[in-house]
Amino acid sequence: MTLLLLVMSLALRGPLAGASPMQKPCHGFCQDAQWAAARNKMVDGQIRDRGIRDAKVLDTMRAVERHLFIDSDFVPHAYEDRPLPIGFGQTISQPYIVAFMTEAARPNGNKVALEIGTGSGYQAAVLSKLVKHVHTIEIVEPLYSKAKQRLARLGYKNVTVHQGDGFYGLKKFAPFDIILVTAAARTIPPPLKEQLKVGGVMVIPVGEEAWVQSLYVVEKKSERDFKIKDVMPVAFVPLTGRH
Repeated sequence: MTLLLLVMSLALRGPLAGASPMQKPCHGFCQDAQWAAARNKMVDGQIRDRGIRDAKVLDTMRAVERHLFIDSDFVPHAYEDRPLPIGFGQTISQPYIVAFMTEAARPNGNKVALEIGTGSGYQAAVLSKLVKHVHTIEIVEPLYSKAKQRLARLGYKNVTVHQGDGFYGLKKFAPFDIILVTAAARTIPPPLKEQLKVGGVMVIPVGEEAWVQSLYVVEKKSERDFKIKDVMPVAFVPLTGRH
């Protein structure tokens, strides 16, 4: 349930930055140091320099180990600014988009968030370090199972992984301060608008499949009043299920 293609503006900038940090065999502390250096390079060159300013978001992007959320074949590319396949036609989003959506959601330690489209669990892991609790929902059962096990193994205790159709949200746990949708819907799902708390923020890509969509930041001003801002063109995989 994550990005399939790069944001179009990035595609115009030429080759992707970030060579593999693991070009030579390395184990233990040496390996950890290389991964940390790769994350620092990712944040400094791909995220901070492209306009992300929230210090807590930047620190979190440095801390969360993206290479632990992807298949072994793609580990050498873990800190390049591009989406990577995770199976079942889904991808892990490019780091810049993860940081952008996280910052746009205005997280803080008192908020409860809902993520639509768990995928590998990476976005949920990032968000979990910035909010009180994350509920995340995945429709593809094998991805749900794998992400649930991975997040538990890595110690993300304030993330609850659910299986189901994200179009309907999670009414049982609503309302939410933050809703992040990591797949493109044709329109903003009405259940998600209902489950967003007044004063809350939803970040969601909206548009047709296999085409450029718009990333919306949606603020709920009252039960019937929403402020919707189109912030950038994006290309996400489609929301699976009813939409």
